[in-house]
Amino acid sequence: MTPAANLIDGRAIARQIHDETAGRVAALKKRGVQPGLAFVRVGEDPASKVYVGMKEKACAELGLYSEMHVLPEATAEAELLALLAKLNADARIHGILVQAPLPKQIREAVVYATVKPEKDVDGFHPVNVGKLMLGDASGFQPCTPAGVLQLLVRSQVRTEGAEAVILGRGNIVGKPMAAILCQKSKHANATVTICHSQTRDMAAHCRRADILIAAMGVAKFVKADMVKPGAVVIDVGVNRVSDPTAKSGTRLVGDVDFEAVQPVAGKITPNPGGVGPMTIAMLMQNTARAAELAVNN
Repeated sequence: MTPAANLIDGRAIARQIHDETAGRVAALKKRGVQPGLAFVRVGEDPASKVYVGMKEKACAELGLYSEMHVLPEATAEAELLALLAKLNADARIHGILVQAPLPKQIREAVVYATVKPEKDVDGFHPVNVGKLMLGDASGFQPCTPAGVLQLLVRSQVRTEGAEAVILGRGNIVGKPMAAILCQKSKHANATVTICHSQTRDMAAHCRRADILIAAMGVAKFVKADMVKPGAVVIDVGVNRVSDPTAKSGTRLVGDVDFEAVQPVAGKITPNPGGVGPMTIAMLMQNTARAAELAVNN
């Protein structure tokens, strides 16, 4: 096997989805509707600025309308909720994204519950979370786990009956990923194990996995001896580590020790270039779908 033969190319798959979304946007424009996405950022977190900038760029490339709302770090929760109420009522806006992290004076749960479920293209509103758990496809799924599923599906990875092990129990990736894969539906039907900081003998769980999804936020945690030969390995982690050779003095690495694990894995995502582009692709797709639902209702 050549070094790149088992790579799951997230950039290429994201381009496929962007092409599909562009077609949906064009169809909506023929009906006089331009999908609209509002970005809300509180404070000047450097990573948040980069992430939102990438999402804005994708909107422009696909023909979506977007607008940016930047609030000071000291913004009161009530002020943010008032802005969300305006965006909820704005017919030009079909999707609302509030970029995390938020300052400590603002409760994320309250913010996510304030965005209308039909504009919650991040999939964090309790209604959409509940629909995901119930297997109700009318809700919006969180973008990163939805993107991971598309990586698996479009790479011809069989999930039915597979042992899937997820490292991390967060609300953004771990829990919704488990909910997606365990559904009694096409491209799911996996047997799912969630591992976390209190899991005993995590390596033993990992070695059982046909599909191993790392989303715990620990740099290069997954080593070669933790992976079953031929397993599919998906690296969701984003960790900044020191690197004196880099211009910035740091670099980003995943939760998987890629160089060590790649020769063992049957398929593996690079990092970067794996899951990251898919998160943006699914956000654009969710926004187009939100516009379609608004037009058809």
